[in-house]
Amino acid sequence: AWVERIGDECRANDIPYFLEFVGYEEGADEKGLEYAKKKPRIVTESMREFSKDRYGVDVLKVEVPVNMKFVEGTKSYGGQKAYTKQEAIDLFHKAAAAATKPFIYLSAGVSNAEFSETLELAGESGVKFNGVLCGRATWKEGIPIYAKQGAGAFRKWLETEGVKNIGNVNDKLKAATSWHSIYGAELVHA
Repeated sequence: AWVERIGDECRANDIPYFLEFVGYEEGADEKGLEYAKKKPRIVTESMREFSKDRYGVDVLKVEVPVNMKFVEGTKSYGGQKAYTKQEAIDLFHKAAAAATKPFIYLSAGVSNAEFSETLELAGESGVKFNGVLCGRATWKEGIPIYAKQGAGAFRKWLETEGVKNIGNVNDKLKAATSWHSIYGAELVHA
C-alpha cells in the first residue's frame, strides 16, 4: 500500500516515480553462492511486480539479475559457479522481459571493473536497459586514499581515477537504449 500511495502522490503532482528495490532473503548471505542462485528469480519477480500500473512507477531502479562473481567465464568470476556466461545472458533476458517499465541498473556497491564487466554482459545480451545509477562503482576505491592521505589526495584521485571510472561506465552505456519507445514518445532533437 505504501509504494502505491507514493505512486498516487507522484501522479497527482506530476513527479516522475523512480522506484528502487533491493531483494534479500532473510538470513541469507547475499554475497554467497546460494543467494546468487536465487537472485535471478528475486530480481525478475520484483521487476514483474513493480511494473504493474497500480504502483504508478515510471522507472525501475534494479539490481542486475546475476552476481558476476558467480558467472563462469567472466573476469569477475570467483571460482564458484552459479551460472555459465550463456545462462547469465539468458537471465538478463528473462528479467528484462518481466519489466513493462523502463529500467536502469544499479551498481550495488561493486567495483568499477565488475560493474563495467556487468554492463558489457548486459550489452552483449542485447537487453534494452535504459541506463545506470552508480555511485560507489565510481568513487569507493578512493576512500582508502582519503582515509590515509586526506582530502587533497582524494580530490586528485577523483580527478584522475574517478574520471576514468566514469569514462568506463559511459563507454558501456552505448548499449543502453532510450526509454522513449516504452512510453510511445518520439525522440526530439533540438
